[in-house]
Amino acid sequence: MTNYTGVKAMPAGLRNLKGETTGANTANGVHNYALSIVAAGVLVAVLYWARPVLITGLVAVIIAFLLEPLVGLLTRIRIPRSLATFMVCVIAVLALYFTGLALWNQLSGIARDAPELQKNLTKTLEGTTAKIQHVGDSVAEILGTGPKPTGASGATGATEMPSKQSRKKAVVVAPAVLPPGAIQEVRIHDDRNPIADYVLARLGTLYEFVLMSSFVPFLVYFMLSWRDHIYKSFLRFFEGPDRLVVARSVSGVSTMARAFVVGNFMIGIILAALSYALFALVHIPFPFLIGSLSGFLSLVPYIGLPLGMMPPLFAALAAGSDSGVILFSFLIVVTLHLTAMNVFYPKLVGARVHLNPLVVTVSLMFWGFLWDAAGLVLAIPITAGIKAICDNVAGLKAFGRFLGD
Repeated sequence: MTNYTGVKAMPAGLRNLKGETTGANTANGVHNYALSIVAAGVLVAVLYWARPVLITGLVAVIIAFLLEPLVGLLTRIRIPRSLATFMVCVIAVLALYFTGLALWNQLSGIARDAPELQKNLTKTLEGTTAKIQHVGDSVAEILGTGPKPTGASGATGATEMPSKQSRKKAVVVAPAVLPPGAIQEVRIHDDRNPIADYVLARLGTLYEFVLMSSFVPFLVYFMLSWRDHIYKSFLRFFEGPDRLVVARSVSGVSTMARAFVVGNFMIGIILAALSYALFALVHIPFPFLIGSLSGFLSLVPYIGLPLGMMPPLFAALAAGSDSGVILFSFLIVVTLHLTAMNVFYPKLVGARVHLNPLVVTVSLMFWGFLWDAAGLVLAIPITAGIKAICDNVAGLKAFGRFLGD
């Protein structure tokens, strides 16, 4: 059967069959997209609901990656892995203890000198505010928008007469005398401590933090001592070519995570040590605490430079240092930050972690929304781990190229 154009027409049955097939494919596609959206929503809900457990596990993994090179070094000299792990964990706990002790001594010094520091800081801020106010008044006077001088009149220049309210005499109200037997109302002043109220309001969160933190040492120990067993047991879940793909993916994630975590930690240590030495040289108060804070805050993506400037700036202002010390501290932070980002970071981290700036920004927003401050710290290693998996799975390599630089 042909139509008027000479083209053979398709039989009605085949036309219906094709139409039904197309409709079925469309329905299946919509169904798959709907399932994907629902699965994504459930995943986000689980990430938010189980964030204490997930954050604790990720922190333990990061610490395990930091300590793994030391454990591997001890195992190469014929020390059993369990004993090597125990020795490394003890060394890490002692290092953490002595670091905390040094920071506590610095904090004790700050608490001891707090009144004097607060006085100097208040005096500096008041002087700065007065200068800003003076500049604003001068600009307003030049533009003709400032207030008129006191006593000035409009066109006649006569002095304004005081108003009726200003001529009224002050009335002194004597306290009321209560009749005998009357009960006077007594108001009790609420003198609560805002810091205590803040701690009490977040007592549940503090308990949760302490509880989860207590699991970290045990998780780190078992991750390091049972690493080979966990790795081999995990690969047994897969068969054939899938096992090779999973092995490559795990190796890629391990290499990337170790490069990122160890690299950032080493850069932070270098920055903290250099900041401590230079701040002590220019007489910034409490150089160990201020240098450590400035060095590690400088590594925060995008806002590391202003965050790194805040500790030495406030310390110098609180100590009443002159403008030269403040300028030197500013130059120290800028120089160290630029050196770290342009010299240390490409050598120690950037060679293995390739993420484009857009992906980094979106990941910081997403994980910061889900996990608050912990999400901002863990956003980049999580995203880099996802990219390492995508780079080793054939069906996900397009996503890996999208995430990369």
